[in-house]
Amino acid sequence: MKIGLVSPYDFIHPGGVVNHILALHDQLIEMGHDVKIIAPASRSILDEDKHFLHIGKARPFPVRGTTIRISFSLRLASEIKEVLSREQFDIIHLHEPFMPMLCSAVLRFSNSVNIGTFHACHGSPGYNFGWPISKLMLNRRQRKLLGKIAVSKPAADYAIKHIRGPFTIIPNGIDMKHFSQDTAPIEEFSDNKLNILFVGRLEKRKGFDYLLKAYNRIKRELTDCRLIVVGPGIIFRRKYEGYVKRHKIADVVFVGMVDYNELPRYYKTADIFCTPATGRESFGIVLLEAMALGKPVVATNIEGYASVMTNEVEGYLVPPKNYIELSKALKTLIDDKQLRQQMGDRGFITAQKHDWREIAQRVVNFYITIQGQTTQQKASLNYDAISASV
Repeated sequence: MKIGLVSPYDFIHPGGVVNHILALHDQLIEMGHDVKIIAPASRSILDEDKHFLHIGKARPFPVRGTTIRISFSLRLASEIKEVLSREQFDIIHLHEPFMPMLCSAVLRFSNSVNIGTFHACHGSPGYNFGWPISKLMLNRRQRKLLGKIAVSKPAADYAIKHIRGPFTIIPNGIDMKHFSQDTAPIEEFSDNKLNILFVGRLEKRKGFDYLLKAYNRIKRELTDCRLIVVGPGIIFRRKYEGYVKRHKIADVVFVGMVDYNELPRYYKTADIFCTPATGRESFGIVLLEAMALGKPVVATNIEGYASVMTNEVEGYLVPPKNYIELSKALKTLIDDKQLRQQMGDRGFITAQKHDWREIAQRVVNFYITIQGQTTQQKASLNYDAISASV
C-alpha cells in the first residue's frame, strides 16, 4: 500500500504524536509499504529525506501551560492538492485529523481512504485550541473520515463527544529493540546511589514540582539516592533549580533534553521511574519506555496512565498533586530491592504487549478492513445506479 501519514505538528520538534508517527512510519516501511510523512516544519528538511513531504511553516503557539507548534497558514490548498495528485496515496492516515490547519485541509482535499487517529483526551494541550475552530467544519468533513482510531479509552471517550463513532482502540507502541535491556547505563550515575528518574517536558502539567517536594522529603532520611531529570524546559527549569538551591537539596541532576538514541541509557541507569503528571495525558508512553527496561514505575492515578499500568503490579499509582503519597510510594520501592525487581519484571511483560511490530500490524489490519468496507460501499452504489437506469 501507498500510505501518507499526516501530522499537524512541527516535524523538527518531536513530541508524543510526532514520535508515534515516526515509529509507525519505520514499521510500515519494514513491512514493505510505500510510506511518506506529511507535516509542517519550522525549518527546512534535508532534500535527501524522500520520505518527508514538507507542507507549511510551523510556528509556536502557547496553549494552557504548554506550547504547540503547528502551521496556521490559510494558503496551503494548492500545495496540498499538488502533493495528493502526484502521490496518489491508497491510505491517508491523519493524526489529530481536525487540528488546524494542515490535517483538516488534507482531509478536505483527499480522495483516498482517510483514516484518523485521535491522541488527545479532555483537557489535553491544544484541546481548546483545535476543536472550536474545527467545529464549523466537523459536520461537513467528518463524513470523509472513513476509519477512526483512538490511542486509549480516555482518548476515545473525549473524541466521541465531538465526532461520530465507532472508534477502534489501538494503543501507542514501544520499540522494544531500541529500548532494550541490553543497553549500557550512564557510567557517571552508576555508583552506589539509588537513581530516581523523571523524563518529560519541564512544564506545569507534568507535575515535576510534586516530585521535587517528595524527593526533598525522602532525602532528609536517605542520603544515598539521586534524582535525575531528563527533558526540555527553560522557564520552569530555572524555577526548579531555584527551589533546589533554596532548600539545599543534594543530588538533583538536571540533564536537559537528550538525544533519542541516548534516552534508553537513562532508563537503564534508573532504579525507579517516576512521572507525576497532574492530568491531560491520554496515554503513558514514558511508562512503557521505563517498563521495557524493566524498571518499576511510580505514576499519578490519571486515566491515561491507568490505561497502561495497574496499581501494585508494575508499580504504584498515587493521587495527583499529592507529594506525600508520592514520597511514600517511592520510599516503599527504595526500601525493597526485591519488590523493585518483581514490579520491573511485570512491567517488562506489559511493555512487550505494546511492541511496535504488533501495533503496526494492527494498524495495517485496520487499513485493510476499512479499504474493504469502502470498496463494498462503492460497489453497492454502482449497482444501485445501474439498477436505477435499467
